[in-house]
Amino acid sequence: MLDWLYNIVGWVLIQIHSGLTALGLDPDGGWAWGLSIVTLTVVVRLIMVPLFVKQMHTQRKMQEMQPQMAKVRERYKNDKQRQQQELMKLYQESGTNPVMGCLPLLLQMPVFFALFSVLRSVAQGQAQYGFTADLVHSAQGALILHAPLAAQFTSSAADLEQYGANPVTAKIVIVIACVIMGLTTFLTMRQSIKRTAHLQVADNPMMQSQKIMMYMAPAFGLFGLGMPIGVLIYWVTSNVWTMGQQHFLYRKHPVPGADGTAPASSTPNTSAKGLLGKRKESAPEPVEQPKIERKQPKKQPRAKRSGGNPQKK
Repeated sequence: MLDWLYNIVGWVLIQIHSGLTALGLDPDGGWAWGLSIVTLTVVVRLIMVPLFVKQMHTQRKMQEMQPQMAKVRERYKNDKQRQQQELMKLYQESGTNPVMGCLPLLLQMPVFFALFSVLRSVAQGQAQYGFTADLVHSAQGALILHAPLAAQFTSSAADLEQYGANPVTAKIVIVIACVIMGLTTFLTMRQSIKRTAHLQVADNPMMQSQKIMMYMAPAFGLFGLGMPIGVLIYWVTSNVWTMGQQHFLYRKHPVPGADGTAPASSTPNTSAKGLLGKRKESAPEPVEQPKIERKQPKKQPRAKRSGGNPQKK
């Protein structure tokens, strides 16, 4: 189903490799193939820079909206449907789309899986996705720090030895790459959370879930044991790029209150107020009060009211 994407990623990787070999690098060496993957990663991340900037502004707006969102949740805590309606109104008035907060990651994942599939086919000796038999053989024999490009931790010793690699050394290199991958994933998430931690509400479920994901990030390195080392190069390069990109853009667009000044929510002219204006929440629908009917006493005959019989004249 995604063969068209695999073909694009394979073609781009081959073109970058051809360009690097034209500059004098050994076409069968690990430097040529390793730098091809690094260059592919940089190209993908450069294309996504505008999306990352949009993501950063979206996250900032979301943080500024937290006090008003908390009020909406508290006011309509017993009416989930009304609560969702008011939150959607809040998003619309601020021009915020929550999906933009995770869009760059969603767009990176197809490229990640495409590269994984391309390198897996290379490891299996399959000439597809733009690779010829000669290119497959060249990529299979490329050693990156004594580990074959398509090698995994689960690769057998015989498979590693046929490419001229020491099985023990190759697996040590793969383990180190997995540790670096998990560590850089943790640092990128910590960098993002630390930036807006002073704006978060203590019991905010979004903040709690982000912290849980951050501390689980090092465990992602375990998944790297089943990935080709070429994919680990892509992941580590992407994480290092993200850390540098976030550091530059966060300094250029600091969060109010991060430099020791009063945060936006504590000043009269708050950025959240400027962002959302004077928002008036929809008044709750009036509850119809039951009508009180007053029963008038029945008019009694005059004789009964006087307490005796009427006198005959």
